[in-house]
Amino acid sequence: MKSDKTNKKIIHLLSFTLMLVLGLIVAIPLYYLLVTTFKTPLEAAVSPLSLPKSLSFGAYTAAFQKMEYPRAFMNTFIITFFSVIGVILCSSMGGYVLNRKGDSKTAKFIFIMILSGIMFPYQMSVLGLYKVIQGLNLMNTLTAVAFINIAVNIPFATFMFRSFISTIPGELEEAAKIDGAGFYRVFWVITFPLMKPVIATVAILNSLTIWNDFMGPLYFIQSRPKNVILQEVYRNVGQFSTDWTSMFPMMVLGVLPLLVFYLLMQKYIIGGVMNGALKG
Repeated sequence: MKSDKTNKKIIHLLSFTLMLVLGLIVAIPLYYLLVTTFKTPLEAAVSPLSLPKSLSFGAYTAAFQKMEYPRAFMNTFIITFFSVIGVILCSSMGGYVLNRKGDSKTAKFIFIMILSGIMFPYQMSVLGLYKVIQGLNLMNTLTAVAFINIAVNIPFATFMFRSFISTIPGELEEAAKIDGAGFYRVFWVITFPLMKPVIATVAILNSLTIWNDFMGPLYFIQSRPKNVILQEVYRNVGQFSTDWTSMFPMMVLGVLPLLVFYLLMQKYIIGGVMNGALKG
C-alpha cells in the first residue's frame, strides 16, 4: 500500500517537473521578447536576459511611429475582417448542403475534393494565383489578399460546419418547411443562428491565421501604403543585420490586438471544436 502511494508521489513529482521545464521553455522566449523592448541596443547585446535598468516606453513610441501603426493596423484589420466573413458565409452554406445531402455520391465527391485543399499549401500554386490576380486587375489590392484567404481557409471551415450541423435536429427544418418557409429562409432563420458555437470557433481560428499571414501580403501587395503589420515588422530585417530592439516592440504591438481578441473569445473554441469534431 505504501509502495503504491510512493509511486504515485514519484509520478506526480516527475509530471510536475516535466510541466515546469516545458513551461520554462515556453516562458523564456516570451520573457526575452518583453524585456528587450525596454532596453537600449547596447544593453540588449551585453545582457540579453537581465531586467532593464530603467523602464521606458520610448521603444514602443518609436515603433508606433516608424511602422505607421494606425495605417498598418487598419489594412490588417480590413483583410482579416472581410476574409473571416467570407469564410463563414461560404463554408456555412457549403457545409449545410454537404451535410443534408451527405448520402448522395455527388455530395461525397464534392466534400472529398474540398477536403483535398487541406493537404496542399497554397504556396505550391502561387504562380497560378499570381496570374489569376493579375488577370483580374487586383494586384496590389487588399481585395486580392482577402479573396485568397477565403479560398485557402474554406476547406477546413467547411469540414467543421458540416460536422457541426449533424448536431442540429432536422425536425426543426421540416417544421419550418411545413409552415411555408423556403430553402433559404430555413437556412438563415432556423439553422444559421443555431451554429453560433462553430461560427465563433471558425471566426477565432481564422482570425488568428489570417492576422498572422505574411506570405499572402508579401506576394500580392507591392506598395507600402497597403502593407500589413507583419510587412512593417519585416522592414527591420536587413541583408546583414536585424534591428531587434526596434523589431520586438513592433511584434508586441502587432500581437496585442489579437491577444485581446483571443482572451475575450477563447471560451467558444473548446465548445465549438468538440461539438463539431465528435459528431457527424
